[in-house]
Amino acid sequence: MKTDWSSLWKKEDWWAVWLGFITLALAATGVIAWLPKIGAWTTDITKAFPAGSEYLIALGLGLFVLAAIGVIGVREDLKLFALGFPVVFFFSLLSLVIAKQETIGKEYGLEFALWALLLGLLINNTIGTPKWLLAAARTELFIKIGLVLLGAEILFNKILVAGVYGMLQAVIVVSSVFIFSYVLATRVFKIDQRFAAVLSSAVSICGVSAAIAAGGAVKGDSKHTSYTISLVLLLAIPMLVFMPFIAKALGLPSAVAGAWIGGTIDTTPAVVAAGALYSKEAMEIASIVKMSQNVLIGVAAFILALIFAFKSGSNPGNEKPSILEIWYRFPKFVVGFIVASIVFSTLVPILGSKSVDSIISITSGLRSWWFAMAFVSIGLTTKFSELIKIEKGKPFISFTIAQIFNIFLTLALAYVIFGGLFQPAQ
Repeated sequence: MKTDWSSLWKKEDWWAVWLGFITLALAATGVIAWLPKIGAWTTDITKAFPAGSEYLIALGLGLFVLAAIGVIGVREDLKLFALGFPVVFFFSLLSLVIAKQETIGKEYGLEFALWALLLGLLINNTIGTPKWLLAAARTELFIKIGLVLLGAEILFNKILVAGVYGMLQAVIVVSSVFIFSYVLATRVFKIDQRFAAVLSSAVSICGVSAAIAAGGAVKGDSKHTSYTISLVLLLAIPMLVFMPFIAKALGLPSAVAGAWIGGTIDTTPAVVAAGALYSKEAMEIASIVKMSQNVLIGVAAFILALIFAFKSGSNPGNEKPSILEIWYRFPKFVVGFIVASIVFSTLVPILGSKSVDSIISITSGLRSWWFAMAFVSIGLTTKFSELIKIEKGKPFISFTIAQIFNIFLTLALAYVIFGGLFQPAQ
C-alpha cells in the first residue's frame, strides 16, 4: 500500500487532531485563559447567565472558525455549514443550561450530553432536519476534536493514583465483557462483526468515547456508531437512578459501591453523579475506576485495528496486512488523544500540577462544548423509526444483555478487589 501523505490535510481524522492540538496550544500558552461560564440555577433561568456570559457569542464564533477550517480542509460546503452552525451551537448552549439546573444536573446527574441528544432527536423526529442544518451536524468532527482534548485530561500521575486495584478491575471487566458481548452479538444475534465490535467496546470500556474509537478502528458504519452512542446515553439514565439505591439495599461498603458504579455506568458524568448519590468516598472510587477504563481506549483501538486489518477482505489469500494497512485502519484522533496525554503528563513536573490543572480546566470546558455539539448533531441525524429498523432490534437486545452481564460481573469483582480480599473493606 502506497503512503498517501495528502490524508494529513484531506481526512477528517487528521483535521480533528490538528484542531485539537491548536486548541491545546492556545490554552497552554495563555491565549485562551478564560471561558464564559454557565451558572447554576433553580427556578430563575437568568441565573444561568452571570456577568461575562455575553462572551458566549465570541466563544461560538471561535468554535465556528475552528470547525470551519476542518470543513474547508475536507472540502465540504462551507456556506451551508455556516448557515446551520448557529442553530447547532444554540441547542448545545440550551443543553448545557438545562444540565445546570440544580435538581436536574446536581441531584439527578442528568448531564448535558443527554439533553443535547434529546433536543436533536426532537427536531429530527417532529419537523425533520432541513438540509441546510444537516450540513452543520458534523458529528464525527466535533466529537473527535473533543476526544483529542480529553487526552490531555488523562495524566500519568492520575493513572498512578488509580492504582493497581482500579486498573486490575478495569482490565478484567473490559476484556471479559467485551468477549461476552462480541460473542453474543455475532454468534447468537448474527450481528455484523464491525457493528458488534463497536457495541462491545461501548459496553465494556467507557461508552461514547470507546464507541467512536472502535468505529474508527474497524472502519464501521457511522450510523452504527451513532446508534450505539444513543443506546449508551439512554441506558445510562435508569442505571444512574437505580444503582445507588440497589447498592444501599445490598448494604455495600462505599468502596465496593463506587467500584461497581464506576465499572458499569458508561458515561463519566453519570458515574460521578451516581457515586455522589451513595457517598463521597463512593464517588471518588467510582471516578478512579472509570478513569482506569478510559486509559484503555487507545489500547482497545490499536487491538481492533490490528484484528480487523487481518480480517479485511483487502488481503486476499490470507496475506498478512502490512504495517501501513494497520496504520491506515488506526483512528488518527486516537493518536491525538495519546499524544495529548503524553505531552500534558510531561508538563506536570515542568510547570507543576496547579498550572497544568488550570490549563486543563480550560480545555475540558471546550471539550464539553465540542461534545455538546456532537450529541446535538447525532440527534439531528437520527430517526427513531430508523433505529428500530436496524437489524430488527437485535443490537439493542444484545447490548442490554451484555450490560446486565457487566453489572453482575463487576459487582462480584468489586467485592473481591475492593471488599476486603486484596485490601481492607471501606
